[in-house]
Amino acid sequence: MADLASSFVGITSPNPFWLASAPPTDKEVNVRRAFEAGWGGVVWKTLGSEGPPIVNVNGPRYGAVWGADRRLLGLNNIELITDRPLQVNLDEIRRVKRDWPDRAMVISLMVPCDEESWKDILMRIEDTGADGVELNFGCPHGMAERGMGSAVGQVPEYIEMVTAWVKHYSKLPCIVKLTPNVTSILPPALAAYRGGADAVSLINTVKSITNVDLDHFSPFPMIDGKGSHGGYCGPAVKPIALNMVAEIARHPDMRGLPISGIGGVTTWRDAAEFIALGAGNVQVCTAAMTYGFKIVQEMISGLSQYLDEKAMTLDELRGRAVPNFVEWQDLNLNYTTKAHINQDDCIKCGRCYAACEDTSHQAIAMSPDRVFTVKDDECVACNLCVNVCPVENCITMVELPVGSMDPRTGRPVAPVGTWTTHPNNPSAQAAE
Repeated sequence: MADLASSFVGITSPNPFWLASAPPTDKEVNVRRAFEAGWGGVVWKTLGSEGPPIVNVNGPRYGAVWGADRRLLGLNNIELITDRPLQVNLDEIRRVKRDWPDRAMVISLMVPCDEESWKDILMRIEDTGADGVELNFGCPHGMAERGMGSAVGQVPEYIEMVTAWVKHYSKLPCIVKLTPNVTSILPPALAAYRGGADAVSLINTVKSITNVDLDHFSPFPMIDGKGSHGGYCGPAVKPIALNMVAEIARHPDMRGLPISGIGGVTTWRDAAEFIALGAGNVQVCTAAMTYGFKIVQEMISGLSQYLDEKAMTLDELRGRAVPNFVEWQDLNLNYTTKAHINQDDCIKCGRCYAACEDTSHQAIAMSPDRVFTVKDDECVACNLCVNVCPVENCITMVELPVGSMDPRTGRPVAPVGTWTTHPNNPSAQAAE
């Protein structure tokens, strides 16, 4: 099997799969069970300073979004950082790291935004044996209202300032966890970079309300008749996370800044996509909470098999897709495809026809006996029919060869760079 051994900012682990800072990493018993299942590392649930006690709700803490088959697509949580005493957590971290020296042990931290608070907590964690710290600048609920979490992560100047404090008072590798609740992820990431961060991790949860109880007229989860916004995570946030990871990975001023990818990683394929877009490793939470810790074994075997089939190493996969992530104006406007329906696989449900006829370009014809065919002269290759078809690979997009006639435009398909402008959009430059 492919070697999945990982080194992230000098922190080694037997594989790139870490558990994210969350309920699964709140106690020694959980973390030991995770390591026994095969996880390469954990980020311990966020620790705070010994100030006013953290008090969590004693009612529902999670809201959910399900697919039609009751598959969990996303979780919304209103749980705060650890409510257990700081010293209890530090003692447990020390014991676990002693017994599992080959696993990555990173401590997530969140304290008030003043230098002495950060100095104090960093001094207290130095002798735990932990491999690094992760600064939680992303929590969108509860702690943000207290001037921490995403309240810091949304202000680049604060990110840079706190990161610099941490680098000054600790020799441990410093990972800055970024919030997605911003207009652009680049200013916060650049601020972490300027502050001396060894890496960034993203995304933290998305500020959200998953649903409303229509009997009590309150957001859910509901506590004594009232609800609050929470943090959204799980498979549904993966597209947001992939884009933000890739934006940082391709930025010329941050190339080489290690990235820990977070957000909806459920399978080995999800992990491979994050790594291909520049992540050095991935962190997982919702998948473990849904299926249990042993899901990591499928992730390990799947990623290993994929790398073997590609004759590729983990390092060779990392960032492989970044050069192909471009702005819209850099796409090749001469590239032409058309939809094709495989009649042997078609179940005659008509979903492609209904979607295209009502909401797209009226490019699919239906015969009296419900045979569906593509009208090439109307097809703009939008791919909607592929996405709504319930049969995998029944509808595919077929590339028109160079020199053939595009029935929609009446022009021959040109090779890349032949036209200086696109015939239907003179202001758009053709790809080089």
